[in-house]
Amino acid sequence: MITLEQDRLVFRFPDVHEKAACGLHFQRTLRLPDNGKTYPLPAGLGPFPLRHTDDFERVPELMRKRGGVVMPMWQAEAMWMHFASRSNYPFAVKIATGRINAISGEGWMNGLHRNPQDYVVVPDQPWLDGFAVAKGTIRQFVAAPLGEGITAEEQLTGAVEYGGVQIVVHPMKADRYKRLFERRVAERLRSAYDQPMPCAASPAMGLAAGGLMKQEIYDDPYDLDVWDLRASARCFVTLLNAESWHDFTGEAIPTEPITAAVYRSANIPWFDYYGADQKAVEGSPRLAGLKTIADAATFGLTGKVWKNESVVVTPPIDLGPGAKPRRTSNEVRQVEF
Repeated sequence: MITLEQDRLVFRFPDVHEKAACGLHFQRTLRLPDNGKTYPLPAGLGPFPLRHTDDFERVPELMRKRGGVVMPMWQAEAMWMHFASRSNYPFAVKIATGRINAISGEGWMNGLHRNPQDYVVVPDQPWLDGFAVAKGTIRQFVAAPLGEGITAEEQLTGAVEYGGVQIVVHPMKADRYKRLFERRVAERLRSAYDQPMPCAASPAMGLAAGGLMKQEIYDDPYDLDVWDLRASARCFVTLLNAESWHDFTGEAIPTEPITAAVYRSANIPWFDYYGADQKAVEGSPRLAGLKTIADAATFGLTGKVWKNESVVVTPPIDLGPGAKPRRTSNEVRQVEF
């Protein structure tokens, strides 16, 4: 069962285990320059609004058939996905954009695969900011209009059929969870489809590859057979151009994306995440070969929103189980010498 709760998708599997619930939401963020440099993680600037596709009569019929939810994004706006698992229950989560897997770069395949891995493990993976292009490096998810050729879907398939984001969630099998986790958790809890999409004058959006960011996609630490493939929930997230949001939903158009100058003047921090001894997947050569938003003009995408805006990176804050503990005292340690 999937529910929409305060702009968050919640995937529940009560028939598998009472604790099997996983949340996902999409965060607005600063778009990184696409200039060959690799940046730390920019902050989340609040969730994108999500609405039930079925609630709006003006949404095109092909979008309505896919169900799921709709979300507005401005052209060239960046976003990241945040995952959370209630009670620390593990899940395997597949993410695709235009049915191109964001981890492996392969076309859509049902089920889970390890060589290469085509999913993330939650809660070990707290977020996903982009396409896995190399070990420890992603290219930021950036919204782009369909039909111009720049989205990952169009570059890798040569077609415009789906756009948006596709999500499939599988819980861990209940008996494996009981064997691996219940005792540990009790002691200490750690704090789509087949219809083509028209592209002419379409308000629908896809995702293109943006600037480089330091982020590890963690290797699945479990055996593949721990995941319950019989239990799954899938959601199609249709991306609508923010300028058309009011026309389709009747709601106010979202504010425009934050600029690098505003990000700096507001002293919004940057982050690094350290996953302790977790291993990272290698990344996808197919995704690494994508043309990026630095090439936007070659796809006919021009204007200020597509130009790189330089950013000033302040020392990032370390996060995660492998982060160095923060200093809690100004006292200088004394030793004999």
